[in-house]
Amino acid sequence: MFPSTLPVPRLTAASQVPQLRWGIIGPGWIADHFAHALRKHTHQQITAVAARDPAKAQAFADKWSISHATGSIDVLLAREDVDAVYIATPHNHHFPDGLRAIAAGKHLLIEKPLALNAQQATQLKLAAAAANLLCMEAMWCNFTPKYDVIRQLLEDGVLGDVHTLIADHGEFFTPDHRIFNADLAGGPMLDLGSYLVALSVFVGGGAPDTIVARGQPVPDGRVNGQTSMLFTHQHGMHSVLNTTLFSNTPGGAVIAGREATLELAGQFYAPGNFTLTSSDRRHRLQWQEPASRYEQLCHEINHFAWCIGQNRIDSPIHSLDQAITTLAAMDNVRQQIGVTFNEEQQP
Repeated sequence: MFPSTLPVPRLTAASQVPQLRWGIIGPGWIADHFAHALRKHTHQQITAVAARDPAKAQAFADKWSISHATGSIDVLLAREDVDAVYIATPHNHHFPDGLRAIAAGKHLLIEKPLALNAQQATQLKLAAAAANLLCMEAMWCNFTPKYDVIRQLLEDGVLGDVHTLIADHGEFFTPDHRIFNADLAGGPMLDLGSYLVALSVFVGGGAPDTIVARGQPVPDGRVNGQTSMLFTHQHGMHSVLNTTLFSNTPGGAVIAGREATLELAGQFYAPGNFTLTSSDRRHRLQWQEPASRYEQLCHEINHFAWCIGQNRIDSPIHSLDQAITTLAAMDNVRQQIGVTFNEEQQP
């Protein structure tokens, strides 16, 4: 039956979680948004920042009034006033930096993707569990109010049997952008495509049964430039996904069920609007919210702190198994389109 109202998002209150002392590793643009969201919408603290360039760490510390800045990750990890670390280094550093944080006894929130591949991600999961530490992937969209409303609609069966997921994520990048750098695990899959694959895992309830992928390299062949994917899932759902570095695309998504269709405005993973329409088109509900975008990083921060307060070493909203399933699917895609990262190549 089509609902009369949309579900109310179930959010973690900032006042109901322990106040952690955070260290930030990798003070780039996403860490800047992270610091802003933390300061504006949570009760958490940032006590230290580390970058391989000490001047960059100091500039970040000055901007956000952080008391300690260092050019050494190990110096930050040795500090007793750091309870948890947010790792926002380049993709190919997530795994080694994550292992160092675990060895130092720190809880860790790692920017997506959790690692370069499922094998690395599994090692992080096992190492964190052995040390009794929380390790969580910062797939920030999964913790937002919009995604929780969608989660409840799927759990309640409002859409009926879901047969089709269509989503795209394409952006234009200038040639000097890091996403074209093969030494930094460039290409669209880890940056853009991870949102698409994670959405299919989220909606499909697990790993796809089959994967067909086709890729197109950038003109000089340095990295992949565009990938299209067709996933089939249990119960007959198909995911049709495209990601590209060549152009800006609408970035929307459609989740089509037998009873209702959900249309997410682009960019589908970010805060924004969606429309739920009954299959007979007689009923419609709309979710509308300000495009507050990265301010909503606060939800993953508060959830992480809640997990610590509950003595959890895995998130019930976005588990490490979900992150590993997503990476395994991307590993399959990359194998089909012939993309191997430098760190994966045999000497």
